[in-house]
Amino acid sequence: MDNLTHSLVGALIGQAGLKRKTGLAMPALIIGANLPDVDAACFFWLDGVEHLGFRRGITHGPPAMLLLPLMLAGLLYGFDRWQAKRGKRPEARLPVSFKWLYALALLGCLTHPALDWLNVYGIRLLEPFSSRWFYGDTLFIIDIWLWLLMGFATWFSLRRQKRGGEWRRPARAALAAALAYIGLNAVITAADENALDASPTGTATVIASPVPFNPLAREMISGGNGLYTLGEDTTLPGVPLDRCDLAAVRAGDSAVDAFLFWARTPLIEPREDGSLWLRDARFYDPRVGDRFSVELPAGVCPGVQTEPTPAPGG
Repeated sequence: MDNLTHSLVGALIGQAGLKRKTGLAMPALIIGANLPDVDAACFFWLDGVEHLGFRRGITHGPPAMLLLPLMLAGLLYGFDRWQAKRGKRPEARLPVSFKWLYALALLGCLTHPALDWLNVYGIRLLEPFSSRWFYGDTLFIIDIWLWLLMGFATWFSLRRQKRGGEWRRPARAALAAALAYIGLNAVITAADENALDASPTGTATVIASPVPFNPLAREMISGGNGLYTLGEDTTLPGVPLDRCDLAAVRAGDSAVDAFLFWARTPLIEPREDGSLWLRDARFYDPRVGDRFSVELPAGVCPGVQTEPTPAPGG
């Protein structure tokens, strides 16, 4: 999920009452809820699509869930002591407990992979013990309705607290409503995936992909072996993967290797200029250009026509 959603979850957990457990509880929860995304630093040393094979992996797995909160708790505890020595520690701040800082940072961190699992992008929950990808197919990566629900509840809870009213209840109600909303979306996804029993390109893989703005709708993706259908009859341009020597290309091209490691529904798109592009049906959208794609070298698919047949909608 996006970082605003992660932050709002951390803030609501604090407003539900846990922020009274120790000083600096809210930073522990909010920063902790975003901390696994430190893997975004890979953009500084990885080129092109190579980041796809690195993101949502090592910093989202079990060892990171233990070590990242420990580092955060240590930094916050040290910051509090540093402020105290300089005489700049806020008087209103509660006493700081390292144990509670770690517990809250851990809780915040654990919400991160739980939320990331909910979309079609995927997450490697067991890294480094296993590189298997897990997919929840439940929410779009940016859910505006969760933003509105949790954003309003956070503001309302803080406002009530400032005025001396009961501020924990709105946060708790919002967390319960968010869980119910996620549960409803999970039921919709499961029902749509189970209902699709036929497709022009087969049903080896069936994904009910959430769409923006409408939580009741799903874009169905079905097929396999590089041939996929969107919805009921929009067949994407592609050639069968087993007609191409991807293993040889993968061994010598780090970008192709990273893409195929990440791809859930890989397809090879032939274009009018004779080039072949590796794409993923989950993110097949001509309007976003080649963001999720990598060009393949010539000759990777011997004997395959390089004209885009069938065309989308064909």
